Amino acid sequence: MLQLTDARVHALPAKTMTYTIRDTALKGFGVRVLPSGRKRYFLHSQHAGERFWTMIGDPATMTVIEARQQAVNVLVALRSGHSDEEIVFEIVADDAFRRYRRQWKTSTLAVNQKYLRRYILPFFAGRRIADITAQDVRDWFTSLHATPVSADRSMPVLSIIMKEAEASSLRPEGSNPCRGIKRYRRQNRQRFLSGAELARLGGALRSVTPSSSVTILWLLVLTGCRSGEIRTLRWTDYRDGNLFLRDSKTGPRTVWLSDPARKLLDIHPRTSLWVFPALTTTGPFTKTKLCTVWNQIRADAGLRDVRVHDLRHTYASMAISSGETVLTVGRLLGHNKPETTLKYAHHAEIDVEQAATEMDAVLGATRP
Repeated sequence: MLQLTDARVHALPAKTMTYTIRDTALKGFGVRVLPSGRKRYFLHSQHAGERFWTMIGDPATMTVIEARQQAVNVLVALRSGHSDEEIVFEIVADDAFRRYRRQWKTSTLAVNQKYLRRYILPFFAGRRIADITAQDVRDWFTSLHATPVSADRSMPVLSIIMKEAEASSLRPEGSNPCRGIKRYRRQNRQRFLSGAELARLGGALRSVTPSSSVTILWLLVLTGCRSGEIRTLRWTDYRDGNLFLRDSKTGPRTVWLSDPARKLLDIHPRTSLWVFPALTTTGPFTKTKLCTVWNQIRADAGLRDVRVHDLRHTYASMAISSGETVLTVGRLLGHNKPETTLKYAHHAEIDVEQAATEMDAVLGATRP
């Protein structure tokens, strides 16, 4: 027996016979090593005069701390008169979020917690995780028909919880009830600005008093960046004429800047570690303030249906229409997968020469 740690578990060698190592930190908890080299955490205990054995999970997908906590949850359920098959949904959900919080960004964790709290727990809380069927999930999904976006975004969260149940041997492998359920079809909300609309937008941006909001909007037009990537820029991110983002949505990446974009940053006052500091707090410029200014700008330009994120869509679509490859545009936008970029290619029917001229006028020669 020894106190299990991740390093010790991963270092355990395969032998000709299956063997187990018990944990000194939690009685009955341990790891089983098969001749194939595969390992599984287990819990071996006794309750009401009967021996109790269950698999907890795979060291390849969960840490010792997570497995030990899952074992504690099983013991608590057992001592309260429930078997492992009677563990309720919210216990597994809590374990899943505890494990995935290391992989999710803070903002992703917060959003997923919202979907769990608002849309998933009201339907599944208190139900035995082993009893939830595909029909239950279909009924839940149907009940959210009035909020299709929330339903579609809640489904992956529910699926992760079900995968956690399988990894903990609380459901049979391959029994995820979320499989095969089709998402809601929603009207495409992507909006792409034409050359004429871009000209109107440029006129509206030049007509207002220069400010951090206006500079952010110009940079969004000139770079195709996400709003948060520009709002949260630090001066240390801008060097050698380009942006070196530490933590974009898809990880660290470089944003190559055109001359007009560099000029905007070079003349912008340096009053904080943030390129665009918040007006009333010590953090970066707020999304709320940017949206307030954007609502004024898009109204002045006659573009009331255009969202800030549509500037990114337009940048990508015009770049592809101008002859840039999907790979190149994907790198410009920081996409991990080519299929993410391909959704912008539907504008390829635009005359290439005209699109190239518009691209140059808007992203190159235009002076903010």
